[in-house]
Amino acid sequence: MPQTHPTRWYLHRPRRNAAFVLLAALAAFGGVRLVTHDASAQGQAAPAAPPAPRVTVAPVEQKLVTEYEELTGRIDSLDTVELRARVSGHLEQVHFQAGQLVHKGDVLFSIDPRWYRAQFDLANAKVEEAKAQSDVADRESKRAKELLAANALSSEEADARVSRALAARAALDSAEAVLASARLDLEYTEVRSPIDGRISRALVTPGNLVSGAPGSATKLATIVSVDEAYAYADVDEDTLLRFNRLLRENRLSLVNGRVPVRMQLADESGYPREGYIESADNRLNPETGSLVLRMVFPNADKALVPGLFARVQLPVSPAQPALLVSERAVGTDQSQKFVLAVADDNKVVYRTVKLGGTYEDKRVVRSGLNPGDRVIVNGLQRVRPGMAVQPELAADSVPSAATVASK
Repeated sequence: MPQTHPTRWYLHRPRRNAAFVLLAALAAFGGVRLVTHDASAQGQAAPAAPPAPRVTVAPVEQKLVTEYEELTGRIDSLDTVELRARVSGHLEQVHFQAGQLVHKGDVLFSIDPRWYRAQFDLANAKVEEAKAQSDVADRESKRAKELLAANALSSEEADARVSRALAARAALDSAEAVLASARLDLEYTEVRSPIDGRISRALVTPGNLVSGAPGSATKLATIVSVDEAYAYADVDEDTLLRFNRLLRENRLSLVNGRVPVRMQLADESGYPREGYIESADNRLNPETGSLVLRMVFPNADKALVPGLFARVQLPVSPAQPALLVSERAVGTDQSQKFVLAVADDNKVVYRTVKLGGTYEDKRVVRSGLNPGDRVIVNGLQRVRPGMAVQPELAADSVPSAATVASK
């Protein structure tokens, strides 16, 4: 059997026992106080809870509103005229600046008139000659009747004189027609504005030969009217059905028998421009499923330039009660909209809402809120549902508008 070593065991044991004996002796005489360390006991007291965050709230309002469908429109002029030469010749002068407002009858271009003035003078001379011949023939015709009654002239000669008088009258009419044509050609050497409006740049400069031949007349410039403007917008099928139903049921408010619409340009807000629906296309575009509406808007400030895009509001409901909430209160949680409301105990409540239209910074709430509910409009990032808050009423919580627009 392997031999044990008891001696080694006894060498270590006395040292361990001696240490315990020494500590016990010191404790007995009171020289040393045994203390065990407890980290949790010696830690500082837990910090006080922070105060409830301040948030700005606004009440949910209920107002009588009219909903609008927002459409993307395109501005066009009521009248657009292409100025083309009516006679051929060299362009002598341009009488306007590009973009200038012109009036009906203003001379805009001058074409060399010398040839046409000479033609006019020649035609005028032909008329005078034809008049003289016609006068002579008329007198001979009248004398022939008197001589025939006195049996001093044969009936054949009397008939011949009457025929010559008729031929002379026809020649005079022909000469006067040629004169009228020459007068028109001479007038057409001055190209005048047919409407009031704004003119484009001159497409032909002086010295160039312009053509007045039908079908190939030279285009000189374009003019667009500016007092009023069209707005074209595409209406989808669902909106069209809603709108037509309201019209049939006489539930839309009309102005002078017309449906009012509103519009704003890209640099405007609040839809300040008011107009009316002038006409609609007679069929839907099968490729887009939409129908084109044409609306008329006054253009007193000349800001409606053809080609501009605009936002148009089309009424799609009668005036009816609706809940309004500030746009700042609306948040997005994945595919749904929500607001954070403050309950009576000043705790935050998460509310899922279904939204309708917009008006300035207000949104129509179709479901999820009740009139008078307080919703957070400032401080959404600092709170979460269930948290206590200190609500403060927003200064602009009472709006004056009562019309909304559907998104």
